[in-house]
Amino acid sequence: MKKLYYLILFFVLLSLSSCVDVEEHYDFKPDGSCNVVYAFDMGRAVSVLMNLMTDSVKATPQFGMVKDTTLNFYTALPDTTQQKMTLEEANMAKSSNLSIKMDLKKSIMKVSVNHIAKNAADLDYYLKHLSKISMSSRLNEVTKNTKQGGGFDAQQLVAGEDYYLYEITAHKFYRVIDKAKFNAFLKKTASTLAMAKAMLIDMPYKVVLNFATPVKKVNNPKAIVSADRKRVTLITDMDDVIKNPSIMNLKIDF
Repeated sequence: MKKLYYLILFFVLLSLSSCVDVEEHYDFKPDGSCNVVYAFDMGRAVSVLMNLMTDSVKATPQFGMVKDTTLNFYTALPDTTQQKMTLEEANMAKSSNLSIKMDLKKSIMKVSVNHIAKNAADLDYYLKHLSKISMSSRLNEVTKNTKQGGGFDAQQLVAGEDYYLYEITAHKFYRVIDKAKFNAFLKKTASTLAMAKAMLIDMPYKVVLNFATPVKKVNNPKAIVSADRKRVTLITDMDDVIKNPSIMNLKIDF
């Protein structure tokens, strides 16, 4: 149970959150490697919830804990999940880190997953398989049954994004939403999305890609290209994505 603590706390806090800032960062290096970071900042949510949480919740040891730590993503997974993973998936998880910075009394709650892809093929595999690493049924039970969360299961929104089609080479980063899979995702998470809207949950989403050389072409008109053409930034939120899934499509030649 101890090895599940950080993951459980992460998703429980997500289920309580009224807003979550999500950012994806890609740093492409001259040698072809790429550092990928999925970051979740729940600080604004904690600040809002401070006025809504009961004294009993604030009095729990977990609420008063202060943490600033990084652990291997593989070791943070439950044994049952590790046993179901392929050798490639296990190696992928072992080369990833889970970082947590937490001080709820100061409205600080940041979680990130970091992975260093050795090359384009490694990055392609990572992006196609990360969402397939399922969480344990015990974790699902915790996130779905948290009374304070009112039934909002944010894990479905964060961990269930397997609706992208990727094409990645040494000079190409293509990510396109598979509309059939996205519609299936919306159907599966309909109750969660409805709850999020009812609770006025704000889910901004930012994607930042830094390149070692200037990009040659970007197909998304909403993407912002820096003056030196080495950075591409896309900012949106879940409401906009639902209305027009194609705004998340990115085809970048560099």
